[in-house]
Order: sequence, then C-alpha cells, then structure tokens
Amino acid sequence: MRLANIRQTDGTPSVVAVHEDSVQLLDLTQIDNCHSLSDILHASDPPGLARFLLRPGSPAVALKEVTFLSPLDNQEVWAAGVTYKRSQVARMEESESGASHYDKVYTADRPELFFKGIGSRISGPGQPLRVRYDSKWSVPEPEFTLVISPAGKIVGYTIGNDMSARDIEGENPLYLPQAKVYRQCAGLGPCVLLADGPLDLAATEVKLQIQRGGAVVFQGATRLSQLNRKLEDLVAWLYRENEFPKGAFLMTGTGIVPDDSFSLEQDDHVSITISGIGTLENPIVKDKG
Repeated sequence: MRLANIRQTDGTPSVVAVHEDSVQLLDLTQIDNCHSLSDILHASDPPGLARFLLRPGSPAVALKEVTFLSPLDNQEVWAAGVTYKRSQVARMEESESGASHYDKVYTADRPELFFKGIGSRISGPGQPLRVRYDSKWSVPEPEFTLVISPAGKIVGYTIGNDMSARDIEGENPLYLPQAKVYRQCAGLGPCVLLADGPLDLAATEVKLQIQRGGAVVFQGATRLSQLNRKLEDLVAWLYRENEFPKGAFLMTGTGIVPDDSFSLEQDDHVSITISGIGTLENPIVKDKG
C-alpha cells in the first residue's frame, strides 16, 4: 500500500491511499490522536491502521484533481554517502585532497551520515530544487529513502533527491555541509510505500532522467542490489547515540552519477522513478532570488 499527503483542488489537505489512477481518502477521525501521515507511519502496525482508516466507500479522487505534497511532516531528513561503488568513484574523482577518505569510508564499518534538513528546506513533488548560484558543478542524486519511526523501525520507503554541489565539496571535504545543505536542497515524494513484507533489492530499480528544453540530456539506472550497505545497518548507525522523537527520513546514497562534464542548469527537469513507489519530478532553479 502507498500513502501520501495531498492537496485537493479546493485546498483541503488530506492523507490518502494511492492507486494507479486515483487516490482514496483515509478517514483519520476514526482514531484518537491520529491526525497526520506520520501518525499512521509511527503506529505499531501502519499497514493495518491504514487499511482500517480506508473505510468502505471512502471517496476516490482522480489523480489529475490532486496535488501531491511532500510526505514529510515533522521528521528530520538525513542522508548516507558513498554507499554505491559508482558514488565512491565519483567522490574520489571530484576531490583530490579527500580521495583517500572516500575510499576508506566505502569499506569502513561506520558509514558516512549527514543531516540534510527539515521541512522548510525540503521540496515536494513538482516544487523547485535549487542549484547554488555559487556552484558550477551540481547534480541530482536519486536515492531510495527510508521512512523510520521514532523507535528506529523501517516503516516505509519513498524517493529522495539529494542535491549536491560537487565542485564545492571537491574543493575541500570540510565544505560538505555547504555542498549539501541549503534552501531547496532536497526533494521527497510523491508517496510512501509501506514496508509490509520483505523488500526485493534486486527487483527494485532506481532510474534518473534529466531533461533540458524538452530533450533528454542524461539518463541512468541502478538497482538496490548494488548497495554496499544493509538498510538496517544504516538505520542502526543513524540511531546510535541519537534520538528522533518525530521519526526520520534517511536517503541511502546514489548509484547514478552523471559524467563530470554535466551540471544542472536553470529550468532543467529532473525525474526519479523507483519500482513500486512512483516518480518524483522537480524543476531546477539557479539564481540569487
């Protein structure tokens, strides 16, 4: 089952179950203290609760009549780096001074984890993502993203876009926060696939397509089976000596990196598709506005 935050044409925000051509409203009034998507995700049995809230005869609304919002409520958003071989190579290529560090973290027990943002910094489907105006080499990073409860349990999956200024990070690894964390620096959505059973890593494909002026200027694909880390291990490291009373989203790294000659530009259009979840689309802006 897939759940999402949406806004209807009359402006009403709602939590819905997402079907192929429509969404179905969940009746949150059926349970005390259940007011948001995160309340469902953090319940003891999210799939069971979602099915209960999907009452018989719940109104169905055509997809064209709704706007998908970010699935983020009040959770923090974090990211993992150098979890795919392609990412390790790319990070070493961009940073002469820090190449050995990226080589070591790929095989180390402790992963690279960094804070990405909260709601004010995160864009939803269709909302702009930003290239820093002081960056000349920026790329999107399509990432399978874990939705984690306050107790540290993986309760769902969504799509993340971890925007990255490769030239700024490559100049000095200590510039990582500036390369990764700024306004409109990440996208999430469009929905959350509930973790209701084992995840088939080999069958889960991540695809990236970038359009410029209506033409495809880059596309690539990978599968979760190429991930060098176990998802549960990434969560365990994130929650080690840390607390997330409102839960967390964790981007798990990218295995798709455009060629070194490519950089995002104003009005590019980025689409990320992940099996079973859907497609996250965002326009790109690059200005001092």
